[in-house]
Amino acid sequence: MKFYKYQGTGNDFVMIDNRLGEWDDLSIESIQKLCDRRFGIGADGLIKINSAEGVDFEVDYYNSDGSKSFCGNGARCSVAFAHFLDMIDDKTTFTAIDGIHEAEIKNGIVKLKMGNVHNINTDGNDFVLNTGSPHYVKYVEMLNNYNVYKIGNEIRNSETYKKEGINVNFVEKLSDKELFVRTYERGVEDETYSCGTGVTAVALTFMKNSNQTFVGVKVMGGQLKVYAEKDGEGFKNIWLEGPAVQVFKGDINLDKA
Repeated sequence: MKFYKYQGTGNDFVMIDNRLGEWDDLSIESIQKLCDRRFGIGADGLIKINSAEGVDFEVDYYNSDGSKSFCGNGARCSVAFAHFLDMIDDKTTFTAIDGIHEAEIKNGIVKLKMGNVHNINTDGNDFVLNTGSPHYVKYVEMLNNYNVYKIGNEIRNSETYKKEGINVNFVEKLSDKELFVRTYERGVEDETYSCGTGVTAVALTFMKNSNQTFVGVKVMGGQLKVYAEKDGEGFKNIWLEGPAVQVFKGDINLDKA
């Protein structure tokens, strides 16, 4: 199997060009092995770029445990990969598990249009919303020293959320224009260096009580930006922007992985 490794602010992915359908039947066990950081390539998730009618391509995303979801950083890396493969120019339309997306790429920076968010719910003092994947948002102080794994795991596996799972985001306000976010991701079942849908969810909870249409977000793996417009109780024209980088490429024998 020929593969490429990409990362978007430290959120890393095994990328496979599957336009000919060669890997349509790739098993969950194989995906888990490929994503294993000790016995495989190592990644937060695996993405197959598939052919699709009416759009440029399909983003077929799997978490490292083999479960499927939408991934903002994975989608941004997919756009960079499609650009590398000369499938697209600087603008594209593609499909993913949550529907159709638009994106732009320029000098390695990918700007991805997310789906509209119609409402933001609360759970006590915290927020719950879906930005393509379900997210829990909790504002804290001294995030650098916060036990993200322990508290994130507890919330994700609580009675309310354990069946479907939820991504848990912890956020510290650095200024009126910048937030710091750390995320415990379901499907990875650990903290990741960055979560695009999580960063988007956090940004929207912040913008909900302000007049801002843009906020910068610091994550463990770098910097992202989120743009959005209020639309009643929700938001529209939501864009996630940040770098997407090819790290390396190679071949792997699945029988030995």
